[in-house]
Amino acid sequence: MTFFWPETAGRRRYGFRTFVPLAWLLALVGPAADVLTGRIAYPLLAGAGLLVFVALLAAVAYSVLGRWQWLGRWRAAMLAPSTVLALVLTWAYGDSWGLTFLFLAAGCALAFTSPRQAAAAVAGTVVLAASATWLSGHPGAVVSSVVTVALAGLVVLAFRGMGTAIMELRAAREELARLAVDQERARFARDLHDLLGHTMSLVVIKAEVVRRLVHTDPDQAALQAADIETVGRQALTEIREAVTGYRPRDLDAELTHARSALADAGIEMSISESAEELPEAARSLLGWCVREAVTNVIRHSHARKCTISLRVRDGIAELQVRDDGAGGAVGSAGTGLRGLAERLSAAGGRVDAGPVPDGFTLTATLPVRP
Repeated sequence: MTFFWPETAGRRRYGFRTFVPLAWLLALVGPAADVLTGRIAYPLLAGAGLLVFVALLAAVAYSVLGRWQWLGRWRAAMLAPSTVLALVLTWAYGDSWGLTFLFLAAGCALAFTSPRQAAAAVAGTVVLAASATWLSGHPGAVVSSVVTVALAGLVVLAFRGMGTAIMELRAAREELARLAVDQERARFARDLHDLLGHTMSLVVIKAEVVRRLVHTDPDQAALQAADIETVGRQALTEIREAVTGYRPRDLDAELTHARSALADAGIEMSISESAEELPEAARSLLGWCVREAVTNVIRHSHARKCTISLRVRDGIAELQVRDDGAGGAVGSAGTGLRGLAERLSAAGGRVDAGPVPDGFTLTATLPVRP
């Protein structure tokens, strides 16, 4: 538990916190008047005791405010002579000097780091104030003394608790801001991997086709080179969308791109798609699944056939990408599938990927509204 005022709160040279303890001095107008007018015995001694008392409590207050931090370890120790002075002055000069216990209660509420200890110290101060007022020969003033001192302690405890809550809320807000930045970084890294991984794989495949056809079929090689230019321009657009956070993936477009990319890689593709309509958000997520799965098939599987099936049953959409290759597992633990799992998990879905007896399978399940 932190103090009512943080240690860094008093860095400004002058401010509201600087003058808060000084306002409490108004409570000591009566005792100060007794000293200045000489209405009491030994006024110089009483004035010296009063000054020492005020100095000790001011040191406690300002050490909490952060002005005199080097006094922090002596806070509790400074309360002991303050308590003795309050008892002696009240017993010697009457109930008007019992207002010193008001200062003492406020100091106890500030000096202890534990709220329970602070509350116990305030309660002890109230008992001492009542006892000193009774022994001073003014039993009728005991109730007012108890009420005044108790209220002073409770007010400081309440403000201290409110200040602690404010500090905790501020820390929580800073933590939320940090988490938001981390999430955005993760989102950006995930999008760049998904976008560039697929795009660069497609560019490499088409470049290989161009290299094979440049001497035997220049016209077809030129068409493939034009496709590379189109893919590059599309990648620039997608990167800009990723930077701005607007990155929808259309399932139909991804299936079309998958067919073209697999064909260029020499992989036969078949699609079995449910006729049931899916919400746009679900189609976007499944589009990311198709992109990542097909990228892994092209880069890792060395497959000859790839089957993509999509079905919806009992409000659950299931997308399965299956190939007959042997290298699909290479991409199963990579960044792409981790990012895909994060996307689906946020929507209540999941992704499973792993080798099967005749190849490799990626299965994505996602709850959808009927």
